[in-house]
Amino acid sequence: ELKSKKHLGIHTEMFTETMVDLIECGAVDNSQKGFMNGYSVCSFTMGSQRLYDFVNNNPTVLFKSSTFSNDPYPIAKNSKFVSVNASLEIDLTGQCASETVGNLQWSGTGGQSETVQGAQMSPGGKSIIAMHSTYTTTDENGKKVLHSKIVPFLDHGAAVTTGRCDADYVVTEYGVAALKGRTLRDRARALIAIAHPDFRGELQE
Repeated sequence: ELKSKKHLGIHTEMFTETMVDLIECGAVDNSQKGFMNGYSVCSFTMGSQRLYDFVNNNPTVLFKSSTFSNDPYPIAKNSKFVSVNASLEIDLTGQCASETVGNLQWSGTGGQSETVQGAQMSPGGKSIIAMHSTYTTTDENGKKVLHSKIVPFLDHGAAVTTGRCDADYVVTEYGVAALKGRTLRDRARALIAIAHPDFRGELQE
């Protein structure tokens, strides 16, 4: 979806295969970052042989430590920095549980909290939490059960990765909720509007 853009830049924890696509099509040239122009900055990469061949001895891909790539202050030196992260569950105040399902550790913390903060410190920057509105489980009868990822309260024991004061934009397949600076009532209304239609009524209740 970003291939039609121009003069994008990369400053990330993980350099991915799709970033190669964006560089090769010309969408990313790192010319207007405002910080470390000319370089795609990252701390590690994982993917196909094509990806490894691309970064091998490539002077435009700069590997730094995670303590640098994820530090909010270097991130904030980038102009119009946009962070894009995912979450497993979000409550109606904007708290994001992005690493646990209840008290079960599901993934690592990663750089989410730092990139969210760095993006909002960046001139013209913004942070985005992008997630599907639902997930499915299978009950004891083998039937698929749909659940909302937007919930009144986080599951018991859930770790809050991004606090509600740092939540900026939340995106699902149903739209965008802009949360920054809004009251709790308005946050709830905005998040309900991007929840799956099957769950909006109970969320409102």
